[in-house]
Amino acid sequence: MDDTGHDVLAGVGPRLRDLRRRRGATLDQLAAETALTASTLSRLETGKLRPTLEQLLPLARAHGVPLDDLVQAPPTGDPRIHLRPVRHRGLVFVPLTRRGGGVQAFKVIYPPAAASPTTALQTHEGYEWFYVLDGRVRLVLDDTEHLLDPGEVVEFDTGTPHWIGSADDRPAETLALFSLQGEHAHLGRGATRAAHDGRGH
Repeated sequence: MDDTGHDVLAGVGPRLRDLRRRRGATLDQLAAETALTASTLSRLETGKLRPTLEQLLPLARAHGVPLDDLVQAPPTGDPRIHLRPVRHRGLVFVPLTRRGGGVQAFKVIYPPAAASPTTALQTHEGYEWFYVLDGRVRLVLDDTEHLLDPGEVVEFDTGTPHWIGSADDRPAETLALFSLQGEHAHLGRGATRAAHDGRGH
């Protein structure tokens, strides 16, 4: 990791501590809200533990702030991101972030239900969050099916068998956040490198 990455992670702990103190919450109270231990929260706040997506998502929710407020990377150079779609396994992924590692944001376009390349459930390490931008999304979590409309948001542990796709004869679009494990599982390592390098198909 370069110096900028270290600086960004080093700033997460003080921000977490400041948010908790402004709320007047104790470590034990925050632990009850997030299912993280008080010891883990203390190590995150003091910088002794490097934060992961699985830890930052419940913390952002508990504090009522966007995830970006916890990880405030300093602007460098041209802030614009050049959107280059990556096609993989019948889906289209548009990278919305350009840094390697950590949480990655993508616009994901799912083909109509009849054109879906697979309906097999998958599992992998990590956590996933997505917001439905357009169309109707069918999410299967284990043996439960959810139909999601534009404006709805989902987050789940990807250790649960899952499948995501369009629910009808129209494409569906989502804004998705993947941990590194989730990114590799959805795109494959080759496509992941192409997304980071700015190459598309």
